[in-house]
Amino acid sequence: MQNVTDRTRNPFGMRPDCGSFVPGYGDANADFHVVGDHPGVHGGVATGVPFTGEPWSPAFLSALTEGGLIAGDAEGPAPDGTAPEGGDAESEPVRTERTYLSYLHMCVPDGEPTAASYDDMERFFDAELRAIAAHVLLPVGAKATEHVLEQYTARAWKTEVDMAALHGEELLGSGWLVLPIRDPAEWEAGDADRLVDALLELRSTDFRRESDLGRFVAGSDPYLVR
Repeated sequence: MQNVTDRTRNPFGMRPDCGSFVPGYGDANADFHVVGDHPGVHGGVATGVPFTGEPWSPAFLSALTEGGLIAGDAEGPAPDGTAPEGGDAESEPVRTERTYLSYLHMCVPDGEPTAASYDDMERFFDAELRAIAAHVLLPVGAKATEHVLEQYTARAWKTEVDMAALHGEELLGSGWLVLPIRDPAEWEAGDADRLVDALLELRSTDFRRESDLGRFVAGSDPYLVR
């Protein structure tokens, strides 16, 4: 199923009840869904695009570009998510390749979000995640990884959230592949290359893991399930 929208910024028109927020951004028909925590730690407050505007943003976005999740050409965006010189920063500062970027908590918090605030934002995140229905979830940092493992896999009870160890490792979820990413603010030497290698390896495989059950239903259209 394809989503009928070509909007890159906030394609589902999410409007949480807060003064400022950073909505989801990217391809509504994405194969890859990169999940962050909130704008206070993962950026985007100035640009409106998740994971931009932070000191580590160039390295993080460059790794996604090398891994094939973000388009990288001579006329493309700067590594921090700003438009190239002479370009329109409001049009498409980051050009994703079948990739969607969003947060567990899209509202810009005043300090650290409370547990109640995360619970309130869950409905927006879960609605987007299920509407996108990406094949691969890429939670960034411990908070997002814990949430994804708890809510969208059966692995939470047996997986220690050690981000240095989980960084770039494939985990099977309930209908998704999960590939955790260490918080880019904590990256050490080799972490960027490790992520790039993991993404290239993943994209070279049948990461969709779909079966065509169309032969069991009427008509000639395929019926793909995970």
